[in-house]
Amino acid sequence: MATTDLLQHSDVILRPDPSRTVVRPFDLGYPGRFADAGPSRTQVIVDRITSLDEARLDAELRGVTRSLDERHRDVDATLRRRFEAIAGRITTPRDVSDRQQRLIGAYFSEEYSFEAAALFNPSAVPHPDQSGLPDGAIRFVLSLRGIGEGHVSSVAFRTGVWMPGGAVTVDPPSPSAVPPEVGIEDGEGRVRLDCGASRSICETVIFPVLPRQRQGIEDVRLVRFTDDDGTSVYHGTYTAFSGADAKPELLSSGDFTSMEMRPLTGDAAGAKGMALFPRRVDGRFLMLGRQDSESIWLHRSDELYRWNGGARLVRPRYPWEFVQMGNCGSPLEVDEGWLVFTHGVGTVRNYCMGACLLDKADPSKLLARTPAPILEPSPGERDGYVPNVVYGCGAMLSGRDVLIPYGVADNFTSFATTTVDGLLGAME
Repeated sequence: MATTDLLQHSDVILRPDPSRTVVRPFDLGYPGRFADAGPSRTQVIVDRITSLDEARLDAELRGVTRSLDERHRDVDATLRRRFEAIAGRITTPRDVSDRQQRLIGAYFSEEYSFEAAALFNPSAVPHPDQSGLPDGAIRFVLSLRGIGEGHVSSVAFRTGVWMPGGAVTVDPPSPSAVPPEVGIEDGEGRVRLDCGASRSICETVIFPVLPRQRQGIEDVRLVRFTDDDGTSVYHGTYTAFSGADAKPELLSSGDFTSMEMRPLTGDAAGAKGMALFPRRVDGRFLMLGRQDSESIWLHRSDELYRWNGGARLVRPRYPWEFVQMGNCGSPLEVDEGWLVFTHGVGTVRNYCMGACLLDKADPSKLLARTPAPILEPSPGERDGYVPNVVYGCGAMLSGRDVLIPYGVADNFTSFATTTVDGLLGAME
């Protein structure tokens, strides 16, 4: 049996949908020498809006409200919040009527199609609510990387149900996509996100909100982390890309109704693709990384947000991984050790997926690995935004069954299932 025959592939495919949009800030300024030549561009635009007569004001407001109402909730409240965000930049905000405020808010907003180009690189974790399911079924939360205008990456979510040994279903997305309300950044770079306006997890969309994330929030690797006292929290490592620098950060949440983003620090926190273990080992946090851009590294830390040092753990050995290796999500704990899904880059920049097993008591010991890919670009799925790529950011375990969501060609998402026994049997 070929190694790639280990997987059973689902018919479920998640493709990008350009009709799903969020309303985000639209800021304008004058270029260069024009910036200090007079009133700000914000003030000039506001003056034009407040000069409209009542009939024209009402007509413009009705038009924009009708357009946004087609796929967004609480439009009036959204526009008022946007006005409040720019009110400090205008001279007489208290003299502006409510209708004028809403129209001003519309002029300083834009609809952003956050998954117009791609929806890929998923990770899966058990949903915080497992009620009302058939025996044996598991409800899951899926994080996805959406790419929109300007190749900017955002985080989207889906929910679904998996029957281990059987079918995978994904809930239809809500027609509404809701950005969280963003708190104030503190001295450690921590930002609070309030997702209370979302009626379900799949409505929440996190697009870049800070300069260090300007060009994208990429490849969230979700894991349900259980601490020594038995408490659990969802963590997700991701890459914050400013357009010049790519740095790892951590997304944390108890139940996805609120979240926190915080950068990782230390000399190891300069690489993409870090993945947190689901529990401490010998009282310490553990993380996988790719600090040399070639091998999988192992890091230990007494602090969740600070990572130093580390050592190479898995080096390229087989032709399909000669160029580069990395993890495809957080390790899964099985009886035999830590099961880690990997990616390898080979000829013509082909990205394939494999797996390896680490010692449970001492994860610095590599016990076995797959000599051939378990998943590789197929003739029918090799074309897309980036050809010849299959890549995942986090699988999910139920007993001895494994659910593997994965991205194809940096464009869309597919699902496969397998078993721990099958994977271990393919290793050497």
